[in-house]
Amino acid sequence: MDCIFCKIVSGEIPCFKVYEDENALAFLDVAPCADGHTMVIPKKHAGAFVEMTPEEAGNLFEAVNKVSVRLMDKLENVTGLTIGANTYASAGQTVMHTHIHIFPRCEGDGGGTTHSIVNSAVSKDPEYLKKISELLTSENENV
Repeated sequence: MDCIFCKIVSGEIPCFKVYEDENALAFLDVAPCADGHTMVIPKKHAGAFVEMTPEEAGNLFEAVNKVSVRLMDKLENVTGLTIGANTYASAGQTVMHTHIHIFPRCEGDGGGTTHSIVNSAVSKDPEYLKKISELLTSENENV
């Protein structure tokens, strides 16, 4: 496989590792947007987050949680985190191996919220929101 993240998992490409368990690997981003910008990836290849099983996603986010706690505890001046994933190219995913970004944040760092990523013209009409809610819950009563 010609996946750069799979090559990092196998050790073929080196990384600045910050965490590893049987399911996930976390390493510093080589083009960081913040000090301590960390990527958490599943060791098993999954092209995008929605292609993972619920168990695989749970294992990945267990690692995200552990890394997040570590970043908050160990890095100076970090007062918050922004955690996110781009899923598929239209959302900005450029490496087609699931990865979660953790951006350490501090007061006045100039970064935005997750709400600043997309600001398209959408309806805020309660009837429209009800329709979307019904559509998304109609086939899955466990929501």
